[in-house]
Amino acid sequence: MIVSNRQRRLLELLLRRQEEVTAGEMAEELRISARTVHRDMQELEPMLAANGLSLVRKSGIGISLQGGEEELARFKEQLGASVSATYSPDERKALILCRLLREEEPVKLFALAHMLHAAIPTVTRDLDELEPQLNRQGLELVRRRGYGVELAGGEENKRGLIAALAHLYLDDSELFGASSDDARTGPVAKELLRMVGKDVFHAVEQLLWKLEEAWPRRLSETAYTRLLVRLSVALTRQRQQRFIEGGASAGASSPALDRFLEAFGPDWPEAERDYVQRLLDEAKAEAESGGGAALLSRYGPAVAESAAKLIRAVAKRWDVPFDRDRSLLDGLIRHLGPALERLRALETIRNPLLPQIKKDYGALFEAVRAGAGEALVPYRVPEEEIGYLTMHFGAAAERWRLFPRTVRAMLVCTSGIGSSKLLAVRIHKEFPQVDLIGHYSWYEAARISPDRYDLIVSTVDLPMQPDRYVKLSPLLTREETERLREAIWRAATAPDAHASSARADATPPAARKQEEGAVHAGEHKEKDPLQRLKRVHAYTAEMLQLLDRFVAYPLDLGKRGRDLEAVLSAMLDRVALQGGVQNPEAIVRRLIEREHSGSQLIAGTPAALFHTRSEWVPKPLLALFRLATPLPLGSGEARQILLMLAPPELNRPALEVLSEISAMLLQPEMIRLLQEGGAEEIKSFISQELEEFMRQQEEWGEPT
Repeated sequence: MIVSNRQRRLLELLLRRQEEVTAGEMAEELRISARTVHRDMQELEPMLAANGLSLVRKSGIGISLQGGEEELARFKEQLGASVSATYSPDERKALILCRLLREEEPVKLFALAHMLHAAIPTVTRDLDELEPQLNRQGLELVRRRGYGVELAGGEENKRGLIAALAHLYLDDSELFGASSDDARTGPVAKELLRMVGKDVFHAVEQLLWKLEEAWPRRLSETAYTRLLVRLSVALTRQRQQRFIEGGASAGASSPALDRFLEAFGPDWPEAERDYVQRLLDEAKAEAESGGGAALLSRYGPAVAESAAKLIRAVAKRWDVPFDRDRSLLDGLIRHLGPALERLRALETIRNPLLPQIKKDYGALFEAVRAGAGEALVPYRVPEEEIGYLTMHFGAAAERWRLFPRTVRAMLVCTSGIGSSKLLAVRIHKEFPQVDLIGHYSWYEAARISPDRYDLIVSTVDLPMQPDRYVKLSPLLTREETERLREAIWRAATAPDAHASSARADATPPAARKQEEGAVHAGEHKEKDPLQRLKRVHAYTAEMLQLLDRFVAYPLDLGKRGRDLEAVLSAMLDRVALQGGVQNPEAIVRRLIEREHSGSQLIAGTPAALFHTRSEWVPKPLLALFRLATPLPLGSGEARQILLMLAPPELNRPALEVLSEISAMLLQPEMIRLLQEGGAEEIKSFISQELEEFMRQQEEWGEPT
């Protein structure tokens, strides 16, 4: 048995603990990142399986090492006698690349082997495996007997490789948190932090932050981090005299570029200025194309608008902010559809519960009656129907009074296809008392005054005390719902909560709009009809491309159907046959890592959403797999898996379409169709929902 020192400590911790332990707790005890914990566990699973052991993950609870007493005792003995490898295979490859990027001259094989405490054949095998990846980056490994190993290629490509390695191996907490000399920082992270320019990173970030504030819209978290890393790498490499090749400037530089570069010295070659200008221009263009569209009407067409008017009318007469309750809106829309038809047809409406409703909700009944008279013109709404409507508002009032006031929460999340949207929708439906003030990266959140929010909700581990935020998965499991409920209660009942709320309410509306407008969508309207048509065409093209390629596959793997890797491999092989992806093995590894970070099973259903963005996916893809054998995931089993794949870079229409589809998984009808509907029926439902999504866009209506 050969394991790294870090993996040995991880296994010893799991053997020592009798109960489940979360990845965050393991990371804290071992002084490493949670992502490193997940990566090491993935590498260890085959070895554990060979010894009759397994890692059991319970969504929202933690991870435990399971096996018979005899197997556990034997493994513990073998671990004590095992040989410690200095570095894992992934660490070796990353350190090789760092060394080759750092050196200007060829490096001898024996020097690499000595650095890694590995045999020369091992290093040779690592180089063989690295070669295809480097070729895709536009780089080449030059290896000749007596010459050594050299990384050949343009400086711009080398900087791209450094940025890619940083994205793969560095967490946000390592980029923005402790210094690179911190004891918790591993050898790969230390090398990469030096190459990224940890010493200038915060200075670059401060300048970028000021620069970005002048842009019409702000970058997404992923785009912001990517730009920040690339700028820091550019500055670091330029200081090391590693310059971009090129001649005269391609054009005049901007004042923004001049201010940025002057902060780091005046001697920037023209090719370097062009390179930095290009990075800024690309990021600005992405920000301008990536803002969400505003809505003409928050609640959609005729029935939804009637429900919205009724909610607003009743809210004026009752001391409960009903307009924040998404569940109330959904319930009223479903109720008013057939109810308005009955009123139009002058049908007789009976309500045997009317006397009890008037007794229990007398004052609210009158408020709803008055609100209906204002909002549901020209209908004459009888008391029986008012009674039914009062039941909806009564349930909403009870939900609201579970907590004494509105709780303002920041949502901190990483980018993903629909992940933040899924979590936001579930929070709105479960806790209408929560006012999500926006989606932020954690380093953006750190700049917001604490009196602007009461609670931080995050999908990732944050570099702060655990009691200062609540970590959830995008799908919000039952256990996580309870944890969030407790966190909301603590925030709502905190001694300084009302004072904090008063301070926030005292903020002038214009200032609040300026502060929050960068996060909320819809600040800019497209009034040019031609631009609206182009935009509609872009969205429609993405929808049609995705739905035209949608297929529902049956999947029967027999006994192998309960093995996650086998199921995902079969799924990826199937879509690869249709030309949907390249390198299925790499995508499978990424999907498994995502599952290990938090179950992809949709709580309370037999359906799961597996999604990722990868350079091996040429264009967005959606496919459904119905499993003959239930697949264990988290605390349940999946019988249907919706696979959603996309390339790393997505235009705004594609990203929003995928986000809307992922949010549909919260609808019971969508889950039913995944279980028993045909491909055409599923496509028809998705089409209707996407059509409604397009209809809600502000650009279709008159300016408000």
